[in-house]
Amino acid sequence: MFEKLLHYPIKLQTQIAFQLKSEIRNFLIDKYYDLDDSVIREFLGKKLSSKHRKDLDEVSDKTNVSLKSCRRQFDNVKRIFKTVDDLPGSVVQNIKKHFLLPDELAKKYGAVVFIASVRFETSKKKLHYLQFTDLFKCAIAMMTTWTNVDSIGLPDHDDTEIDREFLLELRELRVILDKEKEHRHLVSSQVKYKLLDRTYTEFESNFRLYSRHIINLAVNLHRTKELRNLFLELHEKFVEPWSHLGVSRGDVGVWLGVYMSTGLQLECVSTSGEMKRIWTRYMSVLTQCLTTMYH
Repeated sequence: MFEKLLHYPIKLQTQIAFQLKSEIRNFLIDKYYDLDDSVIREFLGKKLSSKHRKDLDEVSDKTNVSLKSCRRQFDNVKRIFKTVDDLPGSVVQNIKKHFLLPDELAKKYGAVVFIASVRFETSKKKLHYLQFTDLFKCAIAMMTTWTNVDSIGLPDHDDTEIDREFLLELRELRVILDKEKEHRHLVSSQVKYKLLDRTYTEFESNFRLYSRHIINLAVNLHRTKELRNLFLELHEKFVEPWSHLGVSRGDVGVWLGVYMSTGLQLECVSTSGEMKRIWTRYMSVLTQCLTTMYH
């Protein structure tokens, strides 16, 4: 009976069968809804169906987490997703309100709901190296920057749905390809003494390739398939080749930071407030995702 009350923590607040101090009640709720990152990683990219619940013994073996705990976590994720999926407003705030979870734990569940709602591809073999913490950081970056930021704080703000208007605006970034030579010169002059010679040569000689990947990804992100395959695209177009070349994570961050800041100096961007907003909104998340995924 007590466990059934934990399924809906608000009921635990109002019931009279169990006399609990608020700190004990909160402790029990937190423990019951606690997540193992390794277990949650196995859930991502899969439907929260009874079919997959039957396969949790494999998850248990792989993660060394008890089958009972895996089932509890699976059921909790499924219950929270079902409860908040159609509710208006911030998913994190809705989770905190309906399940009385602390902020960080609510954010974890919110990220899981977001990844499931967009249906990001995360289960391909070449993405298995990504831990839940990696995908969590990327998801939070998108939820705070790529959803409808104008409605943040308003009752109808939905941070599980990427701003469709923004995705269509990204097509405007196509003009940056016409300024490739200028952009390359600006980037090269700023990173030359910040990168190892070998790394500088790699980025310099392949500037056109990397820049086109970045812009083409933006231009096509309004397509459902392209958005769902975002992590796969980032891995194949950037992480994989950089990893093979032994580029350091620090150098990746330096190059992306300079690529972003110099993009703002291009006339086609600097003379338009809208273009600066779109470019910054896009590149800030892309940089966060790439530097997080690159390890």
